[in-house]
Parts: sequence; structure tokens; C-alpha cells
Amino acid sequence: MRTSLFTMSAAAGALALTLTACGSDGGSDGSNAALVGEGSGDSCVIDAEVPVGAALSLTGAAASYGESQRNGLELAAKELNAKDGVTYDLTVEDDQTDPKQGISVFEGFVNDGASVIIGPTLSNTAFQAQPIAQEESVPVLAISNTADGITEQGDYIFRDSLTESQVIPQTVTTAIEEYDLEDVVVMYSNDDAFTESGYEVMSSALEDSDTEVTDTLTFSTTDTDFRALLTEAKTSNPDAIFVSGLIEAAIPLVTQARELGIDVPIIGGNGFNNPQLMADAGEAAEGVVVGAAWNSASDNPQNADFLEAYEKEYDSQPDQFAAQAYTGMMLIDSAVRSGCSAERDAIKEGLGSISEVESVLGTISINEDRDAEHEAVVQVVKDGEFTVLK
Repeated sequence: MRTSLFTMSAAAGALALTLTACGSDGGSDGSNAALVGEGSGDSCVIDAEVPVGAALSLTGAAASYGESQRNGLELAAKELNAKDGVTYDLTVEDDQTDPKQGISVFEGFVNDGASVIIGPTLSNTAFQAQPIAQEESVPVLAISNTADGITEQGDYIFRDSLTESQVIPQTVTTAIEEYDLEDVVVMYSNDDAFTESGYEVMSSALEDSDTEVTDTLTFSTTDTDFRALLTEAKTSNPDAIFVSGLIEAAIPLVTQARELGIDVPIIGGNGFNNPQLMADAGEAAEGVVVGAAWNSASDNPQNADFLEAYEKEYDSQPDQFAAQAYTGMMLIDSAVRSGCSAERDAIKEGLGSISEVESVLGTISINEDRDAEHEAVVQVVKDGEFTVLK
């Protein structure tokens, strides 16, 4: 699946035209005189369209995240293209929640001369696809990968998503204090890098506390019936259940837990941070605790404008994945404008220089490890909405 956002009729042709020009001026390595402009910041003017590739999970197990990400990217690019100076040709392709397809999509973007690649959606795919870009010196901005080791794959790899180790310990600590937890059960999907990484951080944070883990249960990303595992968890009479899983697991797991009479707090990782949880699980989602990199209730001006624009564009509320995608596109624009160049190395340098940029996620910086730093939040579902816990 491939969709070009602003030149729909031209589809991939828009990118191809840009790349043809790229090849004629400097080859497929991203060097292209037309991508170097004049001025700086808001006064930067670049004649050529800036080719940006995004590999997102539009189908498969992570499709709900990818759809939100596409919306966030499209909205950001639309707003950026309405400004003077720099125009972005954003091409979105489906990685199908499949690392092999992710590699293929990355190879296509690299060979087509994309200035920068956004994504992929899941850490599993990122670990397989990112080396393709790193080897060809194409900067990558991960917008949802939270597993440890993502940016360690090379100096062209950046991310604006907080790692599990930045969010989950705060979630664990807050939940323990809020609910006075002594004995808990941990459940996690053990066939996905994102959820495994979340589990490892969750387990470590619990070990650092006085809370005892009475049982640890595993499941697959494709599982939809958790009744047997939940019945086993219930026998431990836990004070709470901690879960590292994708939203596709979170919805039936939470629903079936309440059906079985398990009314203790359920604390989820980043995968639970999706309005689909409340929409599909309904009353069962009440009281679910979720660590998050974005607080929808934040009243910073960038977030307020984003919420209004998103709801106007899509007639729905954004989730964290849309917010991180939107921010990612804005950070790329900041990087491009800082040197007024959309050549690959210039964007790499620009991303590495991001410091205290105001965004919908809050004040964000990229540290020396090319990871994002900004404030996290712990939320609880109350009256069908995420609200700040404590």
C-alpha cells in the first residue's frame, strides 16, 4: 500500500520526479543542490520538494497505531506545506507489521533518494529495517519505537518516542504508591520486541520496589482469549495486574478480566495508551492505568492547536501515536530549516541539534544518544477518558 499525501493523483510519481532530479544532480545518496536552500529558520527557502518516506503498520497487528501515525504525519505535513519556504513530499508505505516488509519498504525509500525516513511502527520491524538506512547514511526518525537499543543501531537513527525505561518505572512507582500494592501478577506478550522490552523494564522496576511478583504469565501477540491465564492470575489474589501488550491484546484482556470478576487495578505499558481501549472495552476499561509520553489534557499552546486541528481534520480525537508522529514531522522541519538543507547529512546534523523545542509532547530535546527527552505522564481511565493519575 502506498499513498502520497499532497499529490494524490501523482501518487509515487511526485517522489520519483524529485528523485530523478536528485539523481541528475548528485546521485542517490541524498546529495542534491536543489535540496539546499537560502536563509535560515522561518526564512529558509528550498526550491525542490523534500522527499520524506514513512514506513507505517497500516495493516496487521499494529494497524491501529499506524493509522493514527499516518493521520498525525499527514496533518503536520499539510500544515508545514501551507507555510512559505519548504514543501514536503510525504510518501507513506505499509510495512504490514512485518519486519520483512519493513526491510523492503526501507530499501525502496533509500534507493529512491528519500531525505529522511520516519518509522517503522514497531520496534521488531525497526531492528530489522533500520540497518538498511544506516548503511546508506539515511537519517531515520523513529516515532513510536520504545525498546532499548533502537538508536544504538547507528548514528543516523533518532527517535522522538520515550523509551520504556523512561516511562514505565514512573508508572510502576506511581501505581504502587496510589494503590498501596504488595502482591502483583505480571503478564506480557513474549513474541514482540516492544512488549518484551516493556516487560523487562516493568519487572526491573518491580524488583526495585517492595512489591512481590507472585506470578508471571506470557501470551502471544495473536492471542485473543485470555480467560485461562486470567483465571490462573486470579488464584494468586493479586493487588494488581501489570501487563505489557499491544492494544489488540489489551482490549480483550481487560474485558475478560472484568467478566471473571477481577476488579483490581490493571496497569499497562505504552501499548495500552490508545482511545480504542475505552471505545472497545467500555466500562471494563475504567481504572486501567497507563504510562504515556503524551498527555492529551496538556494545555501547552502547541498541544491545544494540535487537538483542535486534528479533530477538525478527522472528526476524532488523536492518541499518543498521532501526537508523536505529528511531532516527528515538525522536528524534521526544524532540522531542515536549521541548516536550510534537506540533504541527508544536513538533516542528521539538524536532528542531533534539537534542543528544548516546544511541541505537542512538551519541551523536547534530542540527547547525545539520539533519544528524545521530555516529561512523561501516568494516566488512569476515568469516565471513559484518560486523566492524570494523582
